[in-house]
Amino acid sequence: MADVNTPTGSTTAGSIEVGTAGAGAQLAGPGTGRTAVQQPIDARVAVKPSFDVNDFPVPTGREEDWRFTPLHRLGGLHDGTAADQVGRDGEGTDKVELALPDGVTAETVGRDDARLGKTGTPVDRVAAQAFSAFDQALVVTVPKGAVLTEPVKIDVRGEGGVRFAHVVIDVKPFAEAVVVLNHSGAGTRAANVELLVGDGAKLTFVSVQDWDRDAVHVAQHNALVGRDASYKSVVVTFGGDLVRLHPRVNYAGPGGEAELFGLYFADAGQHLEHRLIIDHDTPHCRSNVAYKGALQGQDAHAVWVGDVLIRAAALGTDTYELNRNLVLTDGARVDSIPNLEIETGEIVGAGHASATGRFDDEQLFYLQARGIPADEARRLVVRGFFAELLQQIGVAEVQDQLMEKIDAELESAV
Repeated sequence: MADVNTPTGSTTAGSIEVGTAGAGAQLAGPGTGRTAVQQPIDARVAVKPSFDVNDFPVPTGREEDWRFTPLHRLGGLHDGTAADQVGRDGEGTDKVELALPDGVTAETVGRDDARLGKTGTPVDRVAAQAFSAFDQALVVTVPKGAVLTEPVKIDVRGEGGVRFAHVVIDVKPFAEAVVVLNHSGAGTRAANVELLVGDGAKLTFVSVQDWDRDAVHVAQHNALVGRDASYKSVVVTFGGDLVRLHPRVNYAGPGGEAELFGLYFADAGQHLEHRLIIDHDTPHCRSNVAYKGALQGQDAHAVWVGDVLIRAAALGTDTYELNRNLVLTDGARVDSIPNLEIETGEIVGAGHASATGRFDDEQLFYLQARGIPADEARRLVVRGFFAELLQQIGVAEVQDQLMEKIDAELESAV
């Protein structure tokens, strides 16, 4: 991939590489190595996080955290018209199917349940709208010390209309679980997903967005990682007209580890946006981020923003974030922005990198020189590009299904 020196990553081809900061280094701003100054990592702190939608102004598209999002395609989620038109909890319906291993419980609770809102507060108007508008939440609990040998499966199929939802995954201390939240169907949906990872627990959370082509999905994923706990997030986004996901991680005690992996495949006209924030405010915690995307078709658009904040109290932090994008055809666009802010020099390490480019001609030539047809060679390159991330799921059945979906996407690319 050819190198370019654009600082923000708004490009259709080329790459941006940003190095690693060791102990004592200070970085600020997207893709820069400048000394940190006293300013926010982005415009979100201009509006205080809140559960009340009225505390957020209606976005205009000029704000830093909304400037890439086509607001007119949100179906009114950002300005309240979606909720106003259909009333409380929307008119849409979701068909939810659960597969629960032995010992795991699921319940529907009201807005007054004490477990709601424990992982964090909405940071934008859509998340606050979703929290203000839902009537009942789904709470799935993995009991203390349970080690699940089968995944928890939550299949959500939208059946049209507007829907506001809330899901809580509560993994008690020293439990180990894989939870797969699969989205399909149609509609306009805003949701908050809370992930409570107890002390010493291990959770792998897989979120799949395989919506119909005209669906809209906006969600905030809040994870609270306990002492010596391990959290792995795998976000896979294929479908929908517009998908905007906001994974966030906070730590409840030292020794916590968070790994955030993502895979997205944007077709013509699709807008797929992933905005991550990892807030290191606790000593001796670790995070690792790796997102990869492929794009094909006119006006396919992917946005990835990775914000990592290491606060003054977060001594001994070790973090790295990476984004890679593969542009398969002309007319596609990627905006990739890694942000890293460090407020203490007492860290193990920190760094970020971003690259966007086309197929490697040398790889294709190597495969074709060994008798592999051009179309098949391209498929092999893309499969290899994504395979490493899919392996992070650790559930062969789910991995195979997602690889089949990637192959189906590639059928229209070559």
